[in-house]
Amino acid sequence: MISFSEAQILGWLTPVLWPFLRVLALFGTLPVLGQRSVPMRVRVALAFLIALATQATLPPAPPIPLDSAMTLLVVLQQLVIGVSLGLAVRVVFAAVEFAGELIGLQMGLNFAGFFDPATGGQTTAVSRFFGVTVSWLFIVTGGHLMVIAGVIQSFHSFPVGSEPFAFLRAVQPHRWGAEIFATGLWIALPLVAMLLFVNLVLGIASRVAQQLNIFAIGFPITLGVGLVGVLFTLPLLQAPFTMALERMLAQFL
Repeated sequence: MISFSEAQILGWLTPVLWPFLRVLALFGTLPVLGQRSVPMRVRVALAFLIALATQATLPPAPPIPLDSAMTLLVVLQQLVIGVSLGLAVRVVFAAVEFAGELIGLQMGLNFAGFFDPATGGQTTAVSRFFGVTVSWLFIVTGGHLMVIAGVIQSFHSFPVGSEPFAFLRAVQPHRWGAEIFATGLWIALPLVAMLLFVNLVLGIASRVAQQLNIFAIGFPITLGVGLVGVLFTLPLLQAPFTMALERMLAQFL
């Protein structure tokens, strides 16, 4: 008769269980892969595959009895770290969409709002366009591979241990909100400056030639200049997006 001891079961289960929970929590909040269009079965299968394939590179996990109070704390640790890593990537996406909000405000396109099924709220045309563009950029530039490498490396920086919430003291995710405004303004600053110059020229023209209806000609000019500016600056979006993503993921390494 074949029998297994509790120590053997823990030795087989825990090396896969903790990475599986952390990666699954990551896929719950990660942009693109964590959207509603991706079925839950696909996320679970991917999380299990990653947890199983990375066993050779992970540090040895301490044996923790599954019926102890420590197990609950360790499960919370995996969920918090995985969710925080996904939110760190979402901060970068939110910064790019915030840049689109600023640009659309200067162009006069912020009145064109519509429902965004990904976030469940209202968004503008330019912000949505930037969000879709950066989603494609995230896959094309290998951002998903960087995130997977980051969650694997996080087991070396924040291993499964007796201090489950040391991660919160080290990373301090409550300060990430400032990153949205700093990175978004950095991305939108060239177009905002250009549109500000256009508005300044229109203001001078309205003072010099007062017979001009500045409200009739101002909107098409700012809209046209803004669209041309977006066309020329869109290829340059990769550099700030990649730098911001690497900066956020570096906190988990």
